[in-house]
Amino acid sequence: MLRYLVGRLLGLPSVLLVIVTASFFIMRVAPGGPFDMERALPTEVRTNIEAKYHLDESLVRQYLRYLGDVARGDLGPSFRYPDRTVTELIGLGFPVSLTLGACAIGLAVVVGGTAGVLAAIRRNRLVDYLTMSLALGGVSIPNFVLGPFLILVFALQLGWLPVAGWGTWRHLVLPSVTLGLFYTAYVARLARAGMLEVIFQDFVRTARAKGLREAVVVGRHALPSAVLPVVSYLGPAAAGALTGSVVVETIFGIPGIGRYFVTSALNRDYTMVLGTVVFYSLLLVVFNLIVDCLYAYLDPRVTY
Repeated sequence: MLRYLVGRLLGLPSVLLVIVTASFFIMRVAPGGPFDMERALPTEVRTNIEAKYHLDESLVRQYLRYLGDVARGDLGPSFRYPDRTVTELIGLGFPVSLTLGACAIGLAVVVGGTAGVLAAIRRNRLVDYLTMSLALGGVSIPNFVLGPFLILVFALQLGWLPVAGWGTWRHLVLPSVTLGLFYTAYVARLARAGMLEVIFQDFVRTARAKGLREAVVVGRHALPSAVLPVVSYLGPAAAGALTGSVVVETIFGIPGIGRYFVTSALNRDYTMVLGTVVFYSLLLVVFNLIVDCLYAYLDPRVTY
């Protein structure tokens, strides 16, 4: 296991190198530039600005310079916010996205996991049909439909929660539900399928034959094996949720990483977009590594 972890950690720089390289050249070959949205600048002013950000250098030289900066942990200045660096902006947005994403994933694990297990135990009954119908709806409804619908009902019609903004727990409810509903529904479906797969296996029958209570049979013997598909899914899901949903943060006016990413993409803020992609990729690799470790812990048959 230790050898596997060391190998994954040693392979991390090469993965990030591929991602940085692909993202850098895709951004550079895209039409438009970071200052094309501004009004026409005098030639001398534009030349000075491009020299300041090294945009007057060759593409290869810019790429090598950026690689060197990333290796030192410097993601560069933001073109959109000249008085801020990309690292500072990610530091401002990530705690917000982290809070929102943690609530969404927590909702998925607690509500989705419980609903999936109950549906499997009560298979082909009303609870099963109702849970899976709701899960199908949760998977099918996109964020940009669910978010405005929740605002219309719970904010505008009932007045229970604020329409948008950030700062109190009341601002967190609607965005968390909007972001977490898809993950909750998907986890419910995975948990049900995983539980149905193990609940009829011999080791579960043996536990029942020993006279153990059904709660002990399910919780101690069936559940650890049944949650393996959920654990595999939660790695990339957690990375995606923690870095913030672009749509959800835009709908609810939340100052997370997603909003910075959208603004930067529209303004051709190369360094901010690249920094966000690198940060997201790093989180994705780390969460997948954590999932692999959990997988080996929960299933002794898995060895590395």
